[in-house]
Amino acid sequence: MKKLADIGLIGLAVMGENLVLNMESKGYTVAVFNRTVDKVDKFVNGRGAGKNFIGAHSIEELCASLEKPRKVMMLVKAGKPVDDFIELIIPHLEKGDIIIDGGNSHFPDTIRRTKYVESKGLLYIGTGVSGGEEGALKGPSMMPGGSPAAWPAVKEIFQAVAAKVEDGEPCCDWVGEDGAGHFVKMVHNGIEYGDMQIICEAYQLMKEMLGMSADEMHEVFKAWNNDVLDSYLIEITRDILGFKDEDGEPLVEKILDTAGQKGTGKWTGVSALDLGIPLTLIGESVFARCLSAQKDLRVEASKVINGPAAQFEGDKAQMIDDLKNALFGAKIISYAQGYNLMMEAAKEYGWNLNYGGIALMWRGGCIIRSVFLADIKTAFDKNPDLANLLLDPYFKEKVEAAQVGWRRVCATALSNGIPVPALTSALCYFDGFRSERLPANLLQAQRDYFGAHTYERLDKPRGQFFHTNWTGRGGDTASSTYEV
Repeated sequence: MKKLADIGLIGLAVMGENLVLNMESKGYTVAVFNRTVDKVDKFVNGRGAGKNFIGAHSIEELCASLEKPRKVMMLVKAGKPVDDFIELIIPHLEKGDIIIDGGNSHFPDTIRRTKYVESKGLLYIGTGVSGGEEGALKGPSMMPGGSPAAWPAVKEIFQAVAAKVEDGEPCCDWVGEDGAGHFVKMVHNGIEYGDMQIICEAYQLMKEMLGMSADEMHEVFKAWNNDVLDSYLIEITRDILGFKDEDGEPLVEKILDTAGQKGTGKWTGVSALDLGIPLTLIGESVFARCLSAQKDLRVEASKVINGPAAQFEGDKAQMIDDLKNALFGAKIISYAQGYNLMMEAAKEYGWNLNYGGIALMWRGGCIIRSVFLADIKTAFDKNPDLANLLLDPYFKEKVEAAQVGWRRVCATALSNGIPVPALTSALCYFDGFRSERLPANLLQAQRDYFGAHTYERLDKPRGQFFHTNWTGRGGDTASSTYEV
């Protein structure tokens, strides 16, 4: 074993432990430290026994065991723990050394931390790491951003441990300055929320409207995973629906229907609101989890509020095919909205994002990996300035073809009283996006009526604003603010 390690890692929880095993398997010596020090000894003498690991019992010892430029990666809880560890690490590093945050940090924190660490003469990377426990061990998707000068020093290690696509290309590349990596990871997680929600809506429709058993649904998802919906989330849904509890009954039906969340979906929605981007599907996915958490209130409401009883009398096979189209159409909308958000953020924060490259990074290792992402990469390879995925000929054709079945699904679900917030909000976005005229003219008249907020006219050049004294009682003074 080498006397000095190639990289050091702080945080031997599930992700950290599996990621260092991945690094070591690729030929790297890794120094490890954990705040609870006995975890270090347990790991080095357990899963890490006989391998190229250096166990450290202090931050000072960890940093002293690293080759220069030192590379210290943290996989700790987002928020204050990251800031605390940065302060503990800095005194033991020298100019040009690198601190790496591999957790799910909020991108504004990464922007702030990059600036702070660079002010100390050091370099900083905030990298999204996706793929869960298995991905960390076998090859995650990695989305690094921060100090550009740090990338050459970590590129070989990151790309060695990252997942690979069919041609061997690693699912890891430099994303951009300061918080760009964590922003892209945040959007990834938001899309993950959306994908999971539309799958759950399809499951509920199959179960409550079509009366399908878990085994029947298992077969449908199995077939879908060999078609256009081929993806990790469809694959694991197939497996979950086929999994039996000890009594032989489907385990999924015994799980309490209250969803948890760690905040990245919410951050994505808040960022969209801040930047003025209609991220409707992901927003509804977050709210769906919030509604699920109100279990006791929903149980109470179910006893006193009536709605239509689910009663499907149509062609079951056709509805299953329609559901596939609804999922595919909504999935296109989700990615179109997510990419739209990244484009606006790039303008706002001065990032030069490679949108095709991001699709490549998401093609393997991560939770939202799917064959679908290859088509996104192709779209941006053909047109790097593509303003919206729906304007790409391939995606335009596919979403238009999906809409007939998608509309039948939404209409049938609503008439049967089954909630499909993500599928319907995605369809409404599609219809709004393709509409030359929306009713915002009336909205602007309302705003001008009660607040003198002014409006533009169709028969006048853009940029000229007008105010009307709608009641005859108001004055001619208009509001000084007008926001589109």
